[in-house]
Amino acid sequence: MGRRKYDEGCAVAHSLDLIGERWALLIVRELLLGPKRFTDLRAGVPGASADVLTQRLRELMEAGVVQQTKLPPPAGSKVYELTTWGAELEPVVTHLGRWGSRSPSMNHDADRSVDSLVLSLRALFDSRAAHGFTATIALRLGENTFRVEVADAEIHLARGEAERPTATLFTDPSTLATLIYGDRPLDDVVRSGEATITGKTAAVTRLLRLVRLPEPANARPACAQMR
Repeated sequence: MGRRKYDEGCAVAHSLDLIGERWALLIVRELLLGPKRFTDLRAGVPGASADVLTQRLRELMEAGVVQQTKLPPPAGSKVYELTTWGAELEPVVTHLGRWGSRSPSMNHDADRSVDSLVLSLRALFDSRAAHGFTATIALRLGENTFRVEVADAEIHLARGEAERPTATLFTDPSTLATLIYGDRPLDDVVRSGEATITGKTAAVTRLLRLVRLPEPANARPACAQMR
């Protein structure tokens, strides 16, 4: 069966023609922090079979959203990455994440990919409370390493090492999730040995205070709220 398309002269409908298939936008999510091999993408979207993932990647490449490149030696692996145009979807994914986090039916205890967890730092970041705070936090989540930079009331995320970080947080994804979504105190996880911090602990504490779940949405119809 061929792909179903809207084929409308509406840019929203056309955007959905390009990235609206199941798993497509989650593949974009997994590539926002940098290139990934096919096996890494499978780990990030485990619900998609290898055949479906291959098909979606092919469609996204045909649409100009994703491209395949080869890492330089000694790795030499083939990886997938977002094109410059594809990377412009970052604010779309971020706003969807924040919008969805306000859903009364959102299950914050469900499984999520490591990249999704790290990207939630941006979706839930309170820029108004970040004025005057500048820091670079290195996140070591098992085999995954990320850098989080906060400056000028903005947060920037990337996969990879951080040079001379203000602090480094060593933990696992599930523990970080409890700090973000479960409002668990940082001191608690450090005391229990579930996390270790080098550098300035206060910087990690401040970062976590800037990342908070918004109030759940009011599910009443808009017309009822205007009365």
